[in-house]
Amino acid sequence: MPHELIKVDEQYDGQVSSIVLGPPPGNILTAAVMAELSAQLEVTSADGRKKLVVITGEGKHFCFGASVEEHTPEKVGEMLPAFHDMIGRVLNCDVPIVAKVSGVCLGGGFELALACSMIFCDERAAFGVPEIQLGVFPPPACALLPFKCSESAARRIILTGDKISADEAYRLGIVESVAEKGQLDETVSKFAEEHILPKSASSLRIANKAAMTMLSAIYSENIKKVEVLYLEKLMSTTDAVEGITAFLEKRAPRWKDA
Repeated sequence: MPHELIKVDEQYDGQVSSIVLGPPPGNILTAAVMAELSAQLEVTSADGRKKLVVITGEGKHFCFGASVEEHTPEKVGEMLPAFHDMIGRVLNCDVPIVAKVSGVCLGGGFELALACSMIFCDERAAFGVPEIQLGVFPPPACALLPFKCSESAARRIILTGDKISADEAYRLGIVESVAEKGQLDETVSKFAEEHILPKSASSLRIANKAAMTMLSAIYSENIKKVEVLYLEKLMSTTDAVEGITAFLEKRAPRWKDA
């Protein structure tokens, strides 16, 4: 399947698919990138030989997040449901998915990683959902993050928009391991070779489906409620529009608290 914005590399005789987000440096999750990723996940899931999918970013960073330009009032009503659908596809993919994170992993990029079966990162990684700084909030993170760490830690990350380091993400239980600089590829490859490839593809897929059942159910039960809150309540406020506009105009927002 040809792609323009993501790259797909089949490894270990087709048992592992590496999906590389692009284009760098930000590897932004535009509507076009989301469509390519969703389509590729459908193809990958249909391959009965597949044992693992690794999602990473091209260049120095994993992903700066979803496109702010597509969060404007004119576009967000179409973009947001498509983004939520893509996250649902990741959660419901039978094949285990690993997010391999180096550098910045923010906003929608962090939410994509949270939907994966596991996150591996290196010591350069920085995670966060800075949406509140733009006057908005991250719907998938609101559903997924409290499941990945404590509820209080999730609320702090969402309400402050502050970045957390790789070490803090590991301490909170969000990431599986933190590799030293330059060792992330080797860490993920070793994990695949020792813990995934020796196992039955069909058994892995069924086990992953079972292991993701609760998180997927929580997401499915709540994402539409949060989506409605975002589209109907948040986007009707002056400050949500101001925050997005200020970002696009590269200036500080002028909040009206309304």
